[in-house]
Amino acid sequence: MTIESASPSSRTAGSQTLARGILALKTIASSREGLAIQEVADQLGVHRTIAYRILNTLSDAELIRRGSDNKYRGSSGLLLLANSAHSALRAAAMPILTKLASELQQTVSLIVQEGTDAVALAVVEAQNQHYRISFTEGSRQSLNLGAAGHAISSCHPPLASDPEPVKAARAKGYSSTYGEVEPNMYGLAAPVIGDSWNMPACINVITNRPELIESAIPAVVAAAALIAAQLA
Repeated sequence: MTIESASPSSRTAGSQTLARGILALKTIASSREGLAIQEVADQLGVHRTIAYRILNTLSDAELIRRGSDNKYRGSSGLLLLANSAHSALRAAAMPILTKLASELQQTVSLIVQEGTDAVALAVVEAQNQHYRISFTEGSRQSLNLGAAGHAISSCHPPLASDPEPVKAARAKGYSSTYGEVEPNMYGLAAPVIGDSWNMPACINVITNRPELIESAIPAVVAAAALIAAQLA
């Protein structure tokens, strides 16, 4: 009996369906309003029947769900994937955050989106920092407020309804605010943008020193780009 190597066609069998399923999942997960079957079909460039089968498979895996408005959105199964992605993102970011905190002599954090909130995934305080602004990992705030919220929102495809701070963050590559989250505090955040994952995130700095905000912009933007490159 001889063993023959698998033919190219056998090795790639089903890969097109898998690729379509992954694209459908990423498209739905990145949609703020959810997507109907025909919208998914249009995104995939397939017939509605094919899109329906793909969506049923994703629904059975609890990765998406169909709402009462007949639009599909992310579901609980994505949390397991998100936890794994969080670990990879945190591991890539920690050395960069530590170096940035030391350079700025300020507390810096990595913020990710969870639903309608911005959540601190990692917080690093600089050693020998004279004045500390502390908050804990896992703390959250609304995406509608603060530099971090605006920077994360700018990671999404633009909408006509986007508020001006989000539009500004998307155009400049960073967001800066004053007093939106904490009174008398300045915020600076740069989005972590990449095509290899679908997790809106940003690097965030909070300070009471207005002169630091302007001078820190290049370093914060560069650090966010470096994290993105680590995950590419």
